[in-house]
Amino acid sequence: MNQQSSQSIDIDTTPFHHDGAADVGVLVCHGFTGSPHSVRPWARHLAKQGFTVSLPLLPGHGTDWRDCNLTGWRDWYASVDEAFTHLSGRCERVFVCGLSMGGTLALRLAEQHGARIAGIVLVNPAVAMLRWDTRFLPLLARLVPSVAAIGNDIAKPGVLEGAYARTPVRAAASLRQFQTIVRRDLGKVTQPLLLLHSAQDHVVEPVNSALVLSGVASTDVREIVLTESYHVATLDHDAALIFDATVEFIQRHVSAE
Repeated sequence: MNQQSSQSIDIDTTPFHHDGAADVGVLVCHGFTGSPHSVRPWARHLAKQGFTVSLPLLPGHGTDWRDCNLTGWRDWYASVDEAFTHLSGRCERVFVCGLSMGGTLALRLAEQHGARIAGIVLVNPAVAMLRWDTRFLPLLARLVPSVAAIGNDIAKPGVLEGAYARTPVRAAASLRQFQTIVRRDLGKVTQPLLLLHSAQDHVVEPVNSALVLSGVASTDVREIVLTESYHVATLDHDAALIFDATVEFIQRHVSAE
């Protein structure tokens, strides 16, 4: 367990797993430069409902930003794909939830696995980097290993995400490449979709959610705007809304079958 001493808040970067009922499994994915800490309350809330829950730690995360530069999107995707395979072997239905890049990973799983995924829940998904300078990330990665951090965008006072203090540039360039792939295949997403996004997000441009909503082929889609939270909404004022909406979404689709 790492500790962020500036506010004496424990940052638990370890994976989380709960063996619940065999009828419903939920995979929860954290974001870029973050760790399970940012979505652990979400995963725990789902576990309390009796679901089987898996929250993996992505390779290169939860340690030091330099480690992240030694990994890329294929490593991160392989990690969640393995967790999904394990869940789907144990549970009748599997739902996938994700925050930020975790939402990008959830979308890719939906694109790749089709009807094997019962539904997806996205919170501030990241499918595009629109700042003009992000196109130079591959070049920048050859020049500098890191830039200023992008984490801890939370409106609620005294709450820390525990993301890296620096943004690993090589890993960020890989993320941008991954977003291009996921965005291209959004039409393959047909599963029921719950998308929650913050009205104010200083990390992921709000148009990301619009791109997802306009790109997927899902017919069962619900959008919720989070008015009291910034990017890491799962630790912010709207966390309870996210958790309850996720449970309602899962229960509705399980009972409908």
